[in-house]
Amino acid sequence: MRAAVLTGYRAPLDLTTVPDPDCPADGVVLKVLACGVCRSDWHAWSGADPDVALPHIPGHEFCGEVLAVGARVTRWTAGDRVIAPFILACGQCPACAAGHQTTCPTQVIPGFTHPGAFAERIAVPRADHNLTALPATMDPALAAALGCRVTTAWHALTDRAALKPGEWLAVFGSGGIGLSALLLAKAIGARVVMVDVVDEKLAHAKAHGADATVNAAKTDAPEAIRDLTGGGAHVAVEALGIAETTAAALKSLRKLGRMVQIGMPAGPHVTMPLPMDAVYSGQLALFGTRGMPAWRYPSLLNLIEGGRVDLTPLIARRVALSDASAELAAFDRPAPPGIAVITDFTA
Repeated sequence: MRAAVLTGYRAPLDLTTVPDPDCPADGVVLKVLACGVCRSDWHAWSGADPDVALPHIPGHEFCGEVLAVGARVTRWTAGDRVIAPFILACGQCPACAAGHQTTCPTQVIPGFTHPGAFAERIAVPRADHNLTALPATMDPALAAALGCRVTTAWHALTDRAALKPGEWLAVFGSGGIGLSALLLAKAIGARVVMVDVVDEKLAHAKAHGADATVNAAKTDAPEAIRDLTGGGAHVAVEALGIAETTAAALKSLRKLGRMVQIGMPAGPHVTMPLPMDAVYSGQLALFGTRGMPAWRYPSLLNLIEGGRVDLTPLIARRVALSDASAELAAFDRPAPPGIAVITDFTA
């Protein structure tokens, strides 16, 4: 099969032919229909993720069609179209039994601990516990985006932060996670302030429902948010994983506010100085989040299929597998609005 292989950090991916994956006894092999190019893939490409060992096939936001089924699989047959979360849980440990599959101690992560979906095919273990049927009317490019950015934002807003209608949400970073949080929060009935340093991205967010925008390069973002919201946001989302925006997100909250760290801290941002005086005096709650348990997919899919949220503004570029290197390198600088999805695996 054709694949884009990471053979050197910060180097162009090697477009090459590799053996087709074997089908796990508890899993399936998918023909990849679409795969997003995510900032988390950039962490792998840049060498900042310790789980990645070279050579490696990146790609963790994918959907596909079942080509082969393992002997122990009961829920899926060849021809089924499915979505996979990027954290594949065992489904049997105490964490999984409690519904917390994203904390499964033996989790498998395609694109990081397991060959990913920058390829024509991918083997997906633990299929019965993790895969979800792709709605017949859903565009595969949109379905691929659900695997990380949308699902992570949905879990952060509805589970970790419990965002309520009428509350103010401040989103720091208007990339894929940020735009997902905006669109989902508006569907919930919240009011949203988007924060970025690129006017083009802020204009894009405003055009898709943001109640207000703040350019953090031109003003003090927490102060601006406190003014716009009458005292501070109820909930803040940090979508970049860097120290400056994490501190600013905490400072933007009103008393008893909740902040969710979605952005992955890596490299120099693994350890951050934080304004703990704001946490203490404001009695703030700080949550970490990563992915979404597979059992929560129906609530999100029902929201989409019911027409309560249109996620198509997320997709800015449908690209070929050969474009993956350029899309990864684009995360070295402020990227253009929207996300790129690989939909052509032949070019």
